[in-house]
Amino acid sequence: MTQENAAPTSGGALPDLVSAVSRGEPDYRACPHPVYAALREQAPVCLLTPPHGVDTYLITRYEDARDALSDPRFSKDMRGAIDTYHAVYGSFFDALDDNVLNSDPPRHTRLRRVLRSGFTPRRVEEMRPKVTAVAESLLGACSKSDAVDLMSSFAFPLPIAVLCDLMGIPEGDRPEILAHFAVVSRARFDPRMGAELQAAEEWLRDRLAQLIAYTRAHPSDSFLTDLIRAEEGLEDAELISSLWVLFFAGHKTTAFQIGNSVLNLLLHPDQLEKLRGDPLLIPRAVEEIVRFEGSVETSTFRYATQDTEIRGTVIPKGSLVQIAITSANRDPEKFDSPDVLDVTREGLQGTHLGFGHGTHYCLGAPLARLELEIALSCLLREFPEMELANTGEGNGAAWLTGPMPAFRGLQELRLVLEPSRPAAVRPATAPVATVTSSASAVSSASPATSVTSGN
Repeated sequence: MTQENAAPTSGGALPDLVSAVSRGEPDYRACPHPVYAALREQAPVCLLTPPHGVDTYLITRYEDARDALSDPRFSKDMRGAIDTYHAVYGSFFDALDDNVLNSDPPRHTRLRRVLRSGFTPRRVEEMRPKVTAVAESLLGACSKSDAVDLMSSFAFPLPIAVLCDLMGIPEGDRPEILAHFAVVSRARFDPRMGAELQAAEEWLRDRLAQLIAYTRAHPSDSFLTDLIRAEEGLEDAELISSLWVLFFAGHKTTAFQIGNSVLNLLLHPDQLEKLRGDPLLIPRAVEEIVRFEGSVETSTFRYATQDTEIRGTVIPKGSLVQIAITSANRDPEKFDSPDVLDVTREGLQGTHLGFGHGTHYCLGAPLARLELEIALSCLLREFPEMELANTGEGNGAAWLTGPMPAFRGLQELRLVLEPSRPAAVRPATAPVATVTSSASAVSSASPATSVTSGN
């Protein structure tokens, strides 16, 4: 059963649908699209009651979502709603979270102007050989005939290696840094892990401060060196919080998107065959899969600076607001046949909301596109017959669980890269051509950029 045909919990009454989203019920998390379709029709602006105890308004239609992402009445500067912020995140995250993602102009404008130097078309294109080499090395280390978890063996290591290289983090230091980021990922919304979370956050803050001090004393050609030397110099606290958000948001969004892309192509073999036959479609396919099954399910929090009415629903001043990116990108009022995956679909770049919109459009979008194109190109070239592993409990894919989703992604994706088949029945595949990066076109055609996962 493909995801667009599965419809768990979609036939329930509106209170049941809202409750499913608020609590993150397993059926909803496994396939949220039917629930979002029902909400777009019945309650396009609905009030959620999530476990963190702060009422949150969810916006699900495309036009409303696009407008809300750039509406100045919805502030990203959580210092203006500090009590609400502490209710959601606790009281000890302020320093790391005081970054470009959680700021408004003019401060946001200044921070973004400095950070965007790391993601110019020239710098991104210069990274192509290194990203390709990393991808090929990771795939070369994978088991070919036994089931392999693509998430842990490829999807996560690829963007992590790219970001570490971009920031100049020495290879010997990476495992310990990644281990502390992993603690943060597991614990940030789990009140039972408060002590572990605080310790990991404090360790990362101190370790990033040490990295900045070392880079200042030993400059190189790294992105961090460029930040330190920038004319509009950032204070050390701003550098620390900037590295934090770039790394924390940047690696997860790309990793989950790689998994989503591979899974959905395998679930839609007709679309996979189109890419095998014409690899030059891969950049277009990346845009379509980001629309169809993006890794950012909902935007990061905003709060209403004044009473704001959308479609007859008043969002009271001070309320939290989230935008359902996954829902907006399947709105039939905007996209024809939105529940159909079509890798030949045109006109998506700058239209879908997978990389956000407006001031907080994703700063790392050019790099994410490059990594996704290279990941798919290498997989199709090296393993054109890869298959989902039969685990006895499904198709080898396990979606993230839990309430209030920020990410839409897989915990596990088990594949057999080289299935054993008689040579006579192996399908013929065209050679995979080198895909020319679309990063240059992205930079000139996209809205003003901010941070990776900056929705």
